[in-house]
Amino acid sequence: MLALAAMLSGCGGSEGNTNSTGGGAGGAIGVTPTPTPTATAGCSLRERQDWAAAQLREWYLFPDTLPATLSAAGYTTVDSYIDALTATARAQRKDRFFTYLTSIKEENAYYASGSSAGFGIRFALDQTGQRLFAAESFEGAPALAAGIDRGAEILAIGTTSSNLRTVSAIISAEGTAGLTTAFGPDTTGTARVFRVSDAAGTRDVTVAKADFSLLPVSSRYGAKIIEDSGQRVGYINLRTFIYTAEPALKAAFANFRAQGVTKVIIDLRYNGGGLVATAEYLGDLLGGGRSTLEVFDYTTFRTEKASNNETRFFAPQPESIAPTRIAFIGSGGTASASELVINAFTPYLHGNSALIGTNTYGKPVGQIALDKPACDDRLRVIAFATQNAARNGNYFNGLASTVEATCRADDDISYPLGDAREASTRRALDFLAGRTCSAITSDVSAQSARTTASARQDLLIPAAPTTAQRMVPGSF
Repeated sequence: MLALAAMLSGCGGSEGNTNSTGGGAGGAIGVTPTPTPTATAGCSLRERQDWAAAQLREWYLFPDTLPATLSAAGYTTVDSYIDALTATARAQRKDRFFTYLTSIKEENAYYASGSSAGFGIRFALDQTGQRLFAAESFEGAPALAAGIDRGAEILAIGTTSSNLRTVSAIISAEGTAGLTTAFGPDTTGTARVFRVSDAAGTRDVTVAKADFSLLPVSSRYGAKIIEDSGQRVGYINLRTFIYTAEPALKAAFANFRAQGVTKVIIDLRYNGGGLVATAEYLGDLLGGGRSTLEVFDYTTFRTEKASNNETRFFAPQPESIAPTRIAFIGSGGTASASELVINAFTPYLHGNSALIGTNTYGKPVGQIALDKPACDDRLRVIAFATQNAARNGNYFNGLASTVEATCRADDDISYPLGDAREASTRRALDFLAGRTCSAITSDVSAQSARTTASARQDLLIPAAPTTAQRMVPGSF
């Protein structure tokens, strides 16, 4: 099994023989390189390490950065050996842990339906790094059912009410990694007590992790029309690029088209990426004004693998609209497939397509998925680069310096996503209406500055994220 995936490490994955980009993988359309036959037997540590190294030497996009020789002896895991092999590319910001080992079964479950086990909540730290908040809660998952939603502060965590530890104490003793430990293993039935403070007051809430399927487009605020000063604006909040997003996107754009919407907000502030096919589908829905001879994106492999290169053209759908202006909401959690879509529209809409919020992650490269089924090993290898119609794909430091229009805004969790009062949504509406704004700086330290307790952007990311956590950054 071989699949393309452009993913965000720590914020990627693939299902079957598919293409993808983003924090994830998948997509039935696109390049499918011929895989090198691999032996399925042999799952000792050394055999798995040698297999991983062989795949890197054949497919890695930056072969000149791989060490000529590097013994696997002394590395106690496959991942630590992969990290050592890719250290030079990482130092050059070309591969920030984008190449890694994951589980075939885990990835396939996620990409088929968004299935994972957890509380169903996305956590973020405030500007001090000492306070923990719910940035978003997912429908059908335990946290929301227990009354924890966007804007709630988590004051303490424990296995019972009698052994609660404050968030500040955990971070002081163990750093933010201590929070991941405090949440417990990602297994169904793992229960934790949270001391929560929100508009309803302070209380202790017990939440048990459960299997749930993520709705990529929220049933509460994922798709709607916002009336703003006489203009009708279409709003889409897409959590992740997986196949199950497509029916909701189709219905939303059919409504936009029927309502005559020509200005849209695409909220990708927490979207770590996903399937290329779904990213292309979103592009097609936004491409009602594009012809089938216009390029959506280019996919380019290293010289020896150039036969796998591909050009993808727009394919407008019956539900497509022809937007005159698009406001893309982004943040440091916006990566890969999300960046691919934003980048694709710059050559066509120029300054009428803007990045709103803060700078994005910066991942213009993608992985192929190479499988060793007997070991449930899927190796994600950075193997291709993506570019827009203008051949721009140089945004390793984020899109803020490459798009033609930006507007600086906070992620204000004191209001629901898609609420016209929420800071990023408000600024997006301002851009669409032609009002002035301050540009985003590409400087990470500057963009992280905050002046209010409700404005925060730093999603909590574990050191060893699951597939769901790569694709839906901040989720637990």
